[in-house]
Amino acid sequence: MRTTILSAAALSVAALTLTQLPPASADSIGVSDPKDLRHGVDLRSVTVDHKAKNLVVTTTHTDLQESFRSGSSGAVFLDTDPDTPGPEYVFAGGFFVGTDYRLLTTEGFATATWGQPVEGSYRMKVDYEKETVRFRISRAAIGDPDEVRVAVRVAGTKPNGKDTRLDWLGSPRTFTDWVASS
Repeated sequence: MRTTILSAAALSVAALTLTQLPPASADSIGVSDPKDLRHGVDLRSVTVDHKAKNLVVTTTHTDLQESFRSGSSGAVFLDTDPDTPGPEYVFAGGFFVGTDYRLLTTEGFATATWGQPVEGSYRMKVDYEKETVRFRISRAAIGDPDEVRVAVRVAGTKPNGKDTRLDWLGSPRTFTDWVASS
């Protein structure tokens, strides 16, 4: 396996190269993320599909691991109200076999601001072969918003079991563009 060491300047430029595929006014958006984490949970892309009945967020990773030793997890923050800054919901869960997930209300990004579980239909599915995690949320569970935007944070434990690494889509605590429902 070849390892490339990038300078800080190159990493800064890579972080600025987020690329949107369709326009934000469409019912879906795709955003890429540079390879910036040497861990199986490294976030590579996020697709947001705001469909008629469900919001589907799909994340793609590099080398997802089934083992609990990876400590792999993620959180999708949902902003459903353009008039109120920050996320109203967070969908969080582990990305290894035997873990769980939850859709919660939130008043911010910090776990201390995460609130009560949301009633409604939602599901998270990890596909280790495709290296994707699919978050499906009924629009009714999140108030049937006209448009949404997301921020994504993933984390994983280094093999030494002591250090946790974080990877955000773009800059920490920043959202994609708004995606209107179809």
